Amino acid sequence: MDPLLLLLLGVSVIIIGILWLKLHPVLALLFAAILVSVFTPETNLLQFAQSKGMSSAETSSFVAQSVGKRIAWSFGNTASKIGILIAMASIIGTCLLRSGSADRIIRSALKLFGEKGAPAAFLSSGFILGIPVFFDTVFYLLVPLNKALSLRSGKNYLFYITATVAGAAMAHSLVPPTPGPLFVAGELGVDLGVMILGGLVVGIFTIAGGYLYAAWANRRWTIPLRDSGDITIPELNALMNKPDRDLPSLWLALTPILLPLILISANTITRATFEPTDSIILSTFYFLGDSNIALTLAASVSLAILVWTESDRNKLKKYVLDSLQSAGVIILITCMGGAFGGSLQQTGIGVYLQELATEYQIAILPLAFFITSIMRAAQGSATVAMITSVGIIGGMVHVGALGFHPVYLALMIGCGSKPFQWMNDSGFWVVCKMSGMTEKETLKTVSAVLSIMGIIGMFVILILAKLFPLI
Repeated sequence: MDPLLLLLLGVSVIIIGILWLKLHPVLALLFAAILVSVFTPETNLLQFAQSKGMSSAETSSFVAQSVGKRIAWSFGNTASKIGILIAMASIIGTCLLRSGSADRIIRSALKLFGEKGAPAAFLSSGFILGIPVFFDTVFYLLVPLNKALSLRSGKNYLFYITATVAGAAMAHSLVPPTPGPLFVAGELGVDLGVMILGGLVVGIFTIAGGYLYAAWANRRWTIPLRDSGDITIPELNALMNKPDRDLPSLWLALTPILLPLILISANTITRATFEPTDSIILSTFYFLGDSNIALTLAASVSLAILVWTESDRNKLKKYVLDSLQSAGVIILITCMGGAFGGSLQQTGIGVYLQELATEYQIAILPLAFFITSIMRAAQGSATVAMITSVGIIGGMVHVGALGFHPVYLALMIGCGSKPFQWMNDSGFWVVCKMSGMTEKETLKTVSAVLSIMGIIGMFVILILAKLFPLI
């Protein structure tokens, strides 16, 4: 069966399952993986095995496996890459919120930029917090401050909201350890340190463009602060007047975010600069810079900060339990996406797309962008779009030389997950309802700024891939 038909079958199952049947993404992805695997003929499996360089014995064993075993293997392989990381990132995010560390970061940014520079403070705070904390959580945290400052100044509410979304959304899709970029980097074999650095570089350009659009939109449309039912005026005043002495210091608040970034990046840099004979240095950074170890150390630090600020041990237990329950759902969705991606790659779709892009290799990059954008518009979730897209495109990395570093492909998938946010995305409704904006206002401001940033990122990546193809 043609790989393209199998791809359309799998994508159709996901879209119909999520949008029409209202299935949970885990089930939609599982059913899609099963159907694609059932209809994948043996010749396609043999072609996939050859592209992976399997021996004749390995090929025979692989082809003889049942559909269930092939899906379970892809599921487990994904879990081994991202399971611990997502769990630790969830704990870090919860502890940042509950200990007041996130609040400290925001207040410090506001002091640095001043009230006139508040949009830039929200943009930068959103981007920093969006690295370890999921987008919805970052928005939940910052929107009360958006409202409080607008209440105080009587203006710029749209600017605050749009800048917050611009910062948090780009970090969510470009910089690990959030699930989307974490998974994509793992599937494409991109070193996590390289992915973090690349995400930061591209992210700076995209959020700069997002900031300019937010400023323009704020001048063009006046959207007032409205009652959204999530917080009262007295609560806003209490939030703004909470004493600084009740919050952790800035350096302590930043430690859980900066520590894993430093350790992972240091591991990447030392392996590139030191000789193999420097075994003590390399082994030390290899251990500490392993992403699982680095995130675990950061989670331990964030827990220690929370213990210092919260004396009620029952609350501490509940906070950790809630964070792990939230992480469990994300891990399930991501790993099931890995199972679906594995099923797609076994159809030979990677070989198929490689043949289409033989003449001009770098055309793979815009192809990845548009596939991800279509998946985002079709089913809503940016993370599911990234997972599905890398399943479609990922096989090409193993078929032949791309002609550029695969980090550009990973970043392009991240940028492709931004355009065309609309009513089928839960994040759309989070922003719409919590901000008090109408659906039309959300589409022309928040959805527009996400699409613009994604397109800016696409052009930035194309330029970087041309100038520094192998980094």
